[in-house]
Amino acid sequence: MLTHQKKSEGEKILIIDDDRAVVATMGGWLGRQGFIVASASTAAGGLTTLTREEPDVVLLDLGLPDAEGLETLDEIHSRQPQATVIIVTAHDSLDNAIESIKRGAFHFISKPYVPEELLSLVRRAVEKRELMRETAKLRSRAELLTRRLEAAEQQLAPSCPSGLMKEVEALICRVAPTDANVFLIGESGVGKEVMANRIHRLSCRSDRPMVRLNCAAFPANLIEGELFGYLKGAFTGAVNDFPGMIAQAEGGTLFLDEIIEMPVELQTRFLRALQEREFRPLGSTRTLSANFRLIAATNRPVGAALQEGSLRRDLYYRINTFQIEIPPLRERKEDIPSLVTTFVKQFAARLGKPEPQITPEAFERLMAYDWPGNIRELQNAIEYGVVLAHEGQMTEKELPKELLMAPALRAANAALNHAQPETLNLEELERKTILMALAKANGNKKKSAQLLGIHRPTLYSKLKRYGIDL
Repeated sequence: MLTHQKKSEGEKILIIDDDRAVVATMGGWLGRQGFIVASASTAAGGLTTLTREEPDVVLLDLGLPDAEGLETLDEIHSRQPQATVIIVTAHDSLDNAIESIKRGAFHFISKPYVPEELLSLVRRAVEKRELMRETAKLRSRAELLTRRLEAAEQQLAPSCPSGLMKEVEALICRVAPTDANVFLIGESGVGKEVMANRIHRLSCRSDRPMVRLNCAAFPANLIEGELFGYLKGAFTGAVNDFPGMIAQAEGGTLFLDEIIEMPVELQTRFLRALQEREFRPLGSTRTLSANFRLIAATNRPVGAALQEGSLRRDLYYRINTFQIEIPPLRERKEDIPSLVTTFVKQFAARLGKPEPQITPEAFERLMAYDWPGNIRELQNAIEYGVVLAHEGQMTEKELPKELLMAPALRAANAALNHAQPETLNLEELERKTILMALAKANGNKKKSAQLLGIHRPTLYSKLKRYGIDL
């Protein structure tokens, strides 16, 4: 094996070619561009190097002494499905080019090649590989989040005794046994996916999978393939068949979170699949049946999305068969005590710590906060408190600073909204000015002192003097 290396870090290139002059020239030139280059002169040697080096890009010659080039291409994808392969060969027939692309090659280039053209292809191939890696990470994160939500859901649903949530629960119990499409609306963190899971579990499709796709989590150019699936070679980077979310949800439930983030042009195609109950994977000539129950969700105002055209009206009318609006936590604070109890038990068990007692002062802070991040923010706050709790207690000091700063920031905002003084009392004017600076700086004392033109120790002294507690 021949290796050219300019630096210890960089994208790895594997050249499989029996022409030593080509390997030396190509490898040396790519090495000078910053790539880590490995090479092999036979198919067997190339496959061994492939397994050991796990290159980002493979430059493959079709005319190898010990194997047919296209068979080697298949073996490369079999051993390393995400490998990006560029065919560089003197066997430049049209049939070879077409067959190579069909079998998943990224591109086909003939010898003799133009170095700049090859470099451009290699860089594009590296970018494609990075995109595929990022997609895999996004899938992994989505699966991890789903597992976490499902673990928490077992206790979350009965932990919301407020009247508003009882109404939501009643609607869920009525719609779940039907096959009607459901549109869940609510701010981020209110528990839309938890409610979607509950609808699926109570439905007649509960013995089939519930498949989730967050339309905001994937780049726009990848959502279509994720949703409809694709055949190997359907587009650059499609090195294997992928069934897609619609096929995976066969007989079960398809949950499309943040559906308004779906590209408008794709909304038209999805609407057809929803109406006709059939779809066609990318690169396929076969039309497949689609048997799924749709639950969609959004955290955006629907009216504004319809007005600006980011949500097609015809798709909205189809998915809005049954709409359920989940209220934010600030409108149902009576749910906070039971949610807090649930989360304390959950995180204490997960962290292997005893369940801490929440002091009355800390609990008052929890009840007074408006929770802009809703249940998800409450969950994070309790986890933070359980981690820091000591001697069996969770005090105010163990709560996130946002909760502790909230009263002072509300006072500061009130002072900012009523900036006209009702009195010429110098101390009162100074106090209001300090509150206004704190509001503008979002509670940051360093920035507040800069706005006031004073040193931080002076600000601390005045905060203490005027009883401003941050």
